[in-house]
Amino acid sequence: SAALDLLGLMHYMNAMKLITVIETVTAKSDENVTVTDTEFNNVPVRLYLPRKAPDGLRRAMVYFHGGGWCLGDARMKSYDHMSRHVSNELSAVVVSVNYRLAPEHRFPVPFEDVYSVTKFFLQSSVLSQYGVDPARVCVAGDSAGGNLAAAVAQQLLEDPEVKTKLKAQILLYPALQPLDLDLPSYRDNDNKPLLPRSLMVRFWSEYFTSDPSLREAMASNKHVPAESGHLFQFVNWSHLLPAGMRKGHVYAGPTYGSAALARRYPGFLDPRAAPLLASDTQLRRLPPTYILTCEHDVLRDDGVMYVQRLRDAGVTVTHHHAQDAFHGALMFILWPFELAVGHRLFNSYVEWLNENL
Repeated sequence: SAALDLLGLMHYMNAMKLITVIETVTAKSDENVTVTDTEFNNVPVRLYLPRKAPDGLRRAMVYFHGGGWCLGDARMKSYDHMSRHVSNELSAVVVSVNYRLAPEHRFPVPFEDVYSVTKFFLQSSVLSQYGVDPARVCVAGDSAGGNLAAAVAQQLLEDPEVKTKLKAQILLYPALQPLDLDLPSYRDNDNKPLLPRSLMVRFWSEYFTSDPSLREAMASNKHVPAESGHLFQFVNWSHLLPAGMRKGHVYAGPTYGSAALARRYPGFLDPRAAPLLASDTQLRRLPPTYILTCEHDVLRDDGVMYVQRLRDAGVTVTHHHAQDAFHGALMFILWPFELAVGHRLFNSYVEWLNENL
């Protein structure tokens, strides 16, 4: 991808997307679940409907895939497998959203797509059409999808047109803030497989622009202007992380960057892109939350800080921290890339869903 980008033959992220294309599978129903590709509010979704006759109204999940807002697809083999498993095991309707991706569609387009689908699905007429209990609907997502799920859950609270309240939000190793990209987890996992720091910085910057000046500023962690310094209270890991995760790292406070850069690309200071920037007043109205974090993951501390902020706000949070796991572990549940840790984390997540949705 880097070579193609350097030669001017293909944008870096478009080259990376080739992996997504290889992994996509067609919508195929089985004896347990009917699977169809359709659209909700003009946004493509893959819809999973249980075949078994329900005892009453069904549960439902709106799911957002990961991939740094630049990659991924609801039709990928692993996402398809997880969605049909959740639909079958929980007798739940699953709406897996194929939101538009950067670099062609930057922030706030991916957020607007997933919000549009969620708002459409939460209409009483639509829930009734699919036999869904309005009191048992959740949003969920992994990585960048976890970011979108957290942002959607927050924004729904501010929307007077939405009457249905979410039962839960499920955030699987979510990316929740681009203000401080020098957290202990970024330092500890700088060059770990699947998501090294350099790639996460690239994902964050591409979400907002291909301007290399933002990427370079983010890489040196000097992109937040002094006038936005008050936002660092929401991502101050010196008190939001437990001592065991701070380890020998010393918090030095922010180094400020260009105000002009933030004016050109204000998205990275927007709570719709950085859910950790939401106020305590807003957080306390959120539904019960499940957060998965992995020790060997640059995004570990984002999730852990959100756990602490939600708990401080009085939200019920189940935090599953996997000491032996890495970013994207849930994708490794199918041959030939099958790992016991992937199955264990997926089973724990589905078990929580079964008990709490």
